[in-house]
Amino acid sequence: MEEFKVIIVEDVQLELKGTEHIFRSEIPEAAIIGTAQNEAELWKLMRQDVPDMILLDLGLGGSTTVGIDICRQLRDRYTNLKILIFTGEILNERLWIEALSAGADGIILKTGNLLQRDDVQLVMHGRRLVFNEPILEKILARFRKSVLTEVQQSDAIIDYEIDEYDERYLRHLALGYTKDMIANLKGMPFGAKSLEKRQADLINRLFPGSERTGVNATRLVTRALQLHIIELENLRPDEE
Repeated sequence: MEEFKVIIVEDVQLELKGTEHIFRSEIPEAAIIGTAQNEAELWKLMRQDVPDMILLDLGLGGSTTVGIDICRQLRDRYTNLKILIFTGEILNERLWIEALSAGADGIILKTGNLLQRDDVQLVMHGRRLVFNEPILEKILARFRKSVLTEVQQSDAIIDYEIDEYDERYLRHLALGYTKDMIANLKGMPFGAKSLEKRQADLINRLFPGSERTGVNATRLVTRALQLHIIELENLRPDEE
């Protein structure tokens, strides 16, 4: 990796020294041209010399919004600048998304394998979405859950012979629509009476014979959710 210039933004002196040590021992190609403990110090450094990379802590002065705002300003002002977040916000997933939306090239959590030369190298070579293992493990867990949910829904639709109109009907029932409201949806070819028959047919398909008596719309929707025919994450109304 060719030599590059970096500014470290970190407000905790002990952590700053630790980060500098990582660069000196593990990433000798990095020339640290300055360190900043707050926003004012950073912009002063930027006026003196623009680095190739900013290593940015988000929790400056106890405020994560300051770090996000700095990231956004850096991305707006310096298009080619590499911005790598190095943060102790190990549980704040929403903050990670905000940092990526603000233009960060990657996020390294201050846990697990910490800052690695390979991660820095990827960012310097133009790779986006560079994460260390703690974040990757969470991404994989979410991905696995999403895929399994899709498989379960696909299997349920086949097993219970659910067509497009069954799914639309159940989804809008879950959203609190009445049969009259559902009948008026764009592209819905059934009136309220026909939807009553469709509901009865769905009850027969989704419930065993011993459980069909007294099933109302609420129980039907609950059953559809349990079987993954509809999912809470996808409960959105169609165009009316």
